[in-house]
Amino acid sequence: MGKIISLVNQKGGVGKTTTSINLSASLSIEGKKVLLIDLDPQGNATTGVGFNKGDIEKSVYDIFNDSEEITDVILKTKFKNLDLLPSSLQLAGIDIELIEKGKDDPGFQKAYQFKNKVQSCREMYDYIIIDCPPSLGLITTNALAASDSVIIPVQCEFFALEGITQLLNAIMLTKKKLNPELKLEGVLLTMFDSKTNLSIEVIEEIRSYFKEKVYTTIIPRLIRLAEAPSHGKPIIAYDPKSKGSQAYLNLAKEVIERNGNA
Repeated sequence: MGKIISLVNQKGGVGKTTTSINLSASLSIEGKKVLLIDLDPQGNATTGVGFNKGDIEKSVYDIFNDSEEITDVILKTKFKNLDLLPSSLQLAGIDIELIEKGKDDPGFQKAYQFKNKVQSCREMYDYIIIDCPPSLGLITTNALAASDSVIIPVQCEFFALEGITQLLNAIMLTKKKLNPELKLEGVLLTMFDSKTNLSIEVIEEIRSYFKEKVYTTIIPRLIRLAEAPSHGKPIIAYDPKSKGSQAYLNLAKEVIERNGNA
């Protein structure tokens, strides 16, 4: 049974999509069969693994509105062991659609629309990585309801912990009401700049707050990491020898080790 991990932070610009893409690719390099699910209407994870959003005919939107089976929407990427469930701009209105459907059908479970679909393909993969939008709306709620655990990317910058309490409360509420098995997989420090004392102070603050849940691997702030998605490639394919590539390979190894080499 594949492990389902959501990457969640309602703040934008924390390296969430970059991590979703590169963790997925690095896990695949480690020989794991991986499905990357793009739940962000912006579709950056979709383009980041080489797809043109304009060419996407079926997307995760069709999973939410129950018009397609998930196996008919999954695309094979050009990277070994890595598949994609693509996003589309249509997903931006799904919150309203689910709320309206719930009004028409009192028995409709809007927080579980996604879970049952993902479960149907779980045995096909070792890891299913979900890139969530920068919000705590119904899309993210559906992702949390479907997941085994959550990775929280936190940038090594001022106000890093801003909004974390709200995020943790959302995770705990989902655990209490929708998914009792949901756990915090880990906290990932991103955008580290070794030239600033502030980054080091933020690391100390995050580690004192989350303790052993913080990954040893720290993702540096690098131009090559920012460039790679525009070329439709994870960093491991765009610049295999870069520090960013090594960092995400190290993160993948940590994730595998924490899951008992599964």
